[in-house]
Amino acid sequence: MEPRELGTENLRQRRSQEKAQKEEEEAPQQVPNGDTKHLDIITAHIQWKRHMEAMKSELLEQVHTQLSELLDKALEEAAYSFPPRLRNGLAKQANREKSSQQEKQKVFVERQSLLDELLDVEHFRTIYHMFVAMLCVFAVSTVVVDFIDEGRLVLDFELFIFAFGKLHVALFAWLCMFLYTLVVPYKALQIWTSCLRTVRFPKLFTAAVVVALLLCHTAALGFYPIHTVVSYKLGPASRFIVILEQIRFLMKSHAFLRESVPPILCAVSQDGKGHPPEFSTYLYFLFCPTLIYRESYPRTPYVRWRYVINNFAKVLGCLFYGYFILERLCIPVFNNMSKQPFSTKTLVLSIFNATLPGTFLLLLAFFAFLHCWLNAFAEMLRFADRMFYKDWWNSTSFSTYYRTWNVVVHDWLYYYIYQELVWLLRGRARVGAMLFAFIVSAVVHEYVFTVCFGFFYPVMFTLFAFFGVIFNFILNDKRTSPVWNVIMWTFLYVGQGIQVCLYCQEWYAQIHCPLKERTFWGIVTPRSWSCRS
Repeated sequence: MEPRELGTENLRQRRSQEKAQKEEEEAPQQVPNGDTKHLDIITAHIQWKRHMEAMKSELLEQVHTQLSELLDKALEEAAYSFPPRLRNGLAKQANREKSSQQEKQKVFVERQSLLDELLDVEHFRTIYHMFVAMLCVFAVSTVVVDFIDEGRLVLDFELFIFAFGKLHVALFAWLCMFLYTLVVPYKALQIWTSCLRTVRFPKLFTAAVVVALLLCHTAALGFYPIHTVVSYKLGPASRFIVILEQIRFLMKSHAFLRESVPPILCAVSQDGKGHPPEFSTYLYFLFCPTLIYRESYPRTPYVRWRYVINNFAKVLGCLFYGYFILERLCIPVFNNMSKQPFSTKTLVLSIFNATLPGTFLLLLAFFAFLHCWLNAFAEMLRFADRMFYKDWWNSTSFSTYYRTWNVVVHDWLYYYIYQELVWLLRGRARVGAMLFAFIVSAVVHEYVFTVCFGFFYPVMFTLFAFFGVIFNFILNDKRTSPVWNVIMWTFLYVGQGIQVCLYCQEWYAQIHCPLKERTFWGIVTPRSWSCRS
């Protein structure tokens, strides 16, 4: 065979091999419609790949923590082999290194929300269908009962109208808070960066900027939203919009400044020049569903608008679900309760009767906000890290439940409260730092409920700051038996029943027995304790 023919034959063989290899790679995509077995294998492979990506990030964080602890322990043991004077110096240096290592950074990776993966499985999707069927039952029962009582079809939705009363005022307040948060913190950082190397007393100038910014925050993100809520007498849902956005803007602005200032100081100390982050990154951060600032996040290649619309539709469905629960299970029970003589038996029975609607409202709040709402905004902004929660329903301890229920807020508390305190205390008093983070969270939760409901009744603070802390230590991570998951859910049911029962009683007591004279003790004393009209 001639060399030219031999080369042509080799080229033909190589092309045929490449074609066969390409066909093998594309074979999974050319599965016939009837071959469900191959489709199941492909789906399982995709789900396994996504699961392994999530496990990768968690494993890296755990390995980093364990290696840091092992190195710290080795340094401490090695220090005792030196003379006492040298040992003290090494101990101080080890403490400084330990404090610096403890500043772990959150790693953002591309991953789906857990429920999105679970709802791809038919068995879990059936559970979702059961909840949808219950919504249909609630809607039909409400229509039938109203038709029997009134003799006609009643679709007034007065509760919706009352809850979202003066929504336009709430939206205007949100716009004002957003514009302030967008302009003032970034402009303050820009002015501070440009003048840091030119002023004569940089520390005094920094303190002046901090004080001025705190005063602006107090006025725009402190007094203004509270004044709007109280003066305009917004509906409860409109109040929640204003107050929750107030807290979100405060947390966002703090995270932005906390993550931006250290790199600027480092750059100024090295070459005398520092620059604030790009304005577009800060604008993106104000909308993206995370409270940890980064100059860049993992992004998805495109937006699935059908997915966005479905999530917003689910949020609307959850609102109607909550409406039917309150209308059928709460209002008829608690409306007349304050008119009856108080007894321990009535209170206990009311608490246990409220466990079902309380648990429903908890699950609806979780699904509507932490899953649907955040995923909708993440999809519109192509934000790829969708781990807004973990499998909190599998928790066998309350410490695990607190870490996995709301990952977005937990990350902010961990990195900007707990970790900062541990650094300030040089690694000591970790329990105190954790308790302080608990107290901050409990105070903020109680502040939200007090302002939005219009009365002071520290049920949430008591359950969170006292019982929550106790259960966090008693039901800790060492409890791994499935029995402890049952115990966790039992306490969760009872806690939700207590909140729904006591808050509903106080709501109607405030209506039936208004204060004749507004005194301090009259305001802070629950009206349900003495109202028997």
